Amino acid sequence: MKLSRRNLLAAGTAAAAVSAAPAYAAPGPGHGSARKLRTGFERLAADGYALLDGQRVGVVTNPTGITRDVRHIVDVMHADDRVDLIAVFGPEHGFRGTAQAGGSEGRYDDPATGLPVYDTYLKSGQPLAGIFTASGVDTVVFDIQDAGARFYTYIWTMYDCMEAARLAGKRFVVLDRPNPVTGRAALGPVLHKEFATFVGRQPISQAHGMTVAELARLFNHEFLTSPVPLETVRMSGWRRSDFYDASGLPWVPPSPNMPTPETALVYSGTCLFEGTNLSEGRGTTRPFELLGAEGIDGRWAAAANELGLAGVRFREAYFTPTFSKFQGKTVGGVQLHVHDREAFDPVRTGIGLLISAKRVWSGFAWRADNWIDKLTGSTLVRTLIDSGAGVDEVVGAWQDELREFRRMRREYLLYR
Repeated sequence: MKLSRRNLLAAGTAAAAVSAAPAYAAPGPGHGSARKLRTGFERLAADGYALLDGQRVGVVTNPTGITRDVRHIVDVMHADDRVDLIAVFGPEHGFRGTAQAGGSEGRYDDPATGLPVYDTYLKSGQPLAGIFTASGVDTVVFDIQDAGARFYTYIWTMYDCMEAARLAGKRFVVLDRPNPVTGRAALGPVLHKEFATFVGRQPISQAHGMTVAELARLFNHEFLTSPVPLETVRMSGWRRSDFYDASGLPWVPPSPNMPTPETALVYSGTCLFEGTNLSEGRGTTRPFELLGAEGIDGRWAAAANELGLAGVRFREAYFTPTFSKFQGKTVGGVQLHVHDREAFDPVRTGIGLLISAKRVWSGFAWRADNWIDKLTGSTLVRTLIDSGAGVDEVVGAWQDELREFRRMRREYLLYR
């Protein structure tokens, strides 16, 4: 990755700040309501990094791997002589977050710390195991904020890294963070194995309702060829009913098109519009909350509101994406307004929006590569909608598989 002089100057400033920074003091449990939750990293630091003692450590992370005072954990650990941090592994969008969707930062030395940064994006199996071996680490640590949806790729970065760590004979440690849309329930269709891709490696539901540490436990025992030596550092003070704002933690966009926790709230449903010729709102300030295309008018919002979907209303909206679909063109569509997030079902809402868009707009089409099947995990949703099925029929069709996943999931939950 090439850095401009301006970036290098900024990096130099960051490096000075890192070298001058004191050792991180994790907040105690009695620091008021905003301090009740402690992340996996906060608990690791509070324990003096004992779990990493004597280990050469590499961290899989991105800009979300921060403390509540918005210092990056890599900068914090690098400045602390209790941790032998020797490598960083960057996922999609990169460790420092400089790349857009479908991109990464490549291999470089981090200007702020001097640490080697290795690119994990779209790497798995023996090639990724080879990177872990070449880095010289003994333990791979994972700390990335998830968005709660099967097709949000960081959980599959974790899965691939777990498998690669197993192949390379490395230990794997997951530092837990909240599921921003709660951990109350698993929702939506379950992936069929023949549709496995990087937006869904294994058969879990579309909205999984789990934290990354819980998913790591499930992956390790249900899906890996054989288990990796796994440690999970759970949070304290998190309840399954908590939305992200209950955490007291700052929100850092996990990727460029996930700007707010409200985006995450709708994402597991409206991301399905990536599988259509409609804009899913990329290139706007409200991605996945704004949906539309040329030729759509207020009839879509009216039809969507008539469905009576719980917890959400739809407003006729017009917008001009700055990139992605319909770049520079004014399109019509809807904006979602969630007024009762407790009642809101994002997956059911996504299905209702697909059905109503197809009914009112003659230009509706699935992406030619049937990307919708990769997102939903099978042909079920596409073929039912094409046959004229209603929301209840489509949602009802996956309930048996969802019940089975919920049964399996229960065994690996860390929080009650």
